[in-house]
Amino acid sequence: QVQLVESGGGLVQAGGSLRLSCAGSGRTYNDYAMGWFRQAPGKEREFVAAINWSGGSTYYADSVKGRCTISRDNAKNTVYLQMNSLKPEDTAVYYCAAAITVQAMGKGDWGQGTQVTVSS
Repeated sequence: QVQLVESGGGLVQAGGSLRLSCAGSGRTYNDYAMGWFRQAPGKEREFVAAINWSGGSTYYADSVKGRCTISRDNAKNTVYLQMNSLKPEDTAVYYCAAAITVQAMGKGDWGQGTQVTVSS
């Protein structure tokens, strides 16, 4: 069974940090672009960050640029999202995604999501 499983979410105070992980199983994602999206209550799901198959190119939403770093470990079939200087507006369910290319992100595999709550 192909699946992406996120972990690392939780409750953190504003200004704190979290590291999200997304482990793939049932498929080798080494040749896939990987990414993170988030969805806050009452809002649409939005793009957060993406990384190409080799890790050589990364992309970020303006809202997280400078505060988040996406990385991957292909040997572990895992992608990470390091989030620093967290703000209450970062509160959302964070979803991992995989696609053939960065441009196709959101049209491939999805994880089940992990909750991130930032208190003020």
